[in-house]
Amino acid sequence: MFTQYKLPFAHDALEPVIDTLTMETHHGKHHAAYTATLNTLAEKAGVQTMEITELLAGLDQISDLTLRTGIRNNGGGYYNHNLYFSTISPDGGGEPQGALGKKITETFGSFENFREQISALALTQFGSGWAWLSVTPSGDLVLSNSANQDNPISLGTGNIPIFTIDVWEHAYYLKYRNLRPSYVKAFFDVINWEAMEENYLRALT
Repeated sequence: MFTQYKLPFAHDALEPVIDTLTMETHHGKHHAAYTATLNTLAEKAGVQTMEITELLAGLDQISDLTLRTGIRNNGGGYYNHNLYFSTISPDGGGEPQGALGKKITETFGSFENFREQISALALTQFGSGWAWLSVTPSGDLVLSNSANQDNPISLGTGNIPIFTIDVWEHAYYLKYRNLRPSYVKAFFDVINWEAMEENYLRALT
């Protein structure tokens, strides 16, 4: 059974960057629905005991096309949102330190360059989707974006995501309306770099 990520803070804790109603709707309704639907479909497909990363990496093993598509969408929504919500915090913001901060500077030249590049991917993702920071099998950092509920795992890249920016309209539209750039800019004030550092070090093992 797949378990929805439980927020370690109240729905209003990310104000003013992310408003209370958005958090209530995004986490309490959208993410909850992805989790519930995934569990239903996974049981029908007989894959309910698999780890989510294993499941998304092996979607071709599900012979029923309807179930495969449903698990791709809802499994992606489950995984993507678990990562998204676990890397934001009311105590977030600033710049990364430690091994991740060093690797970001080494890879992108500076934190500001990293911020500009991942923001550009978030802003140029047409329609609903995500911008990603991932670790390659060789330990390098790479940026990408993807549509709908796809991610680097379901797309078969072999990379491990450690951070994502959700650019589905339900993530920001109640507060920012059609101003996605304002949402992406403000989003950096709630990024939990300590959680990302943990994700980075885990991906290297």
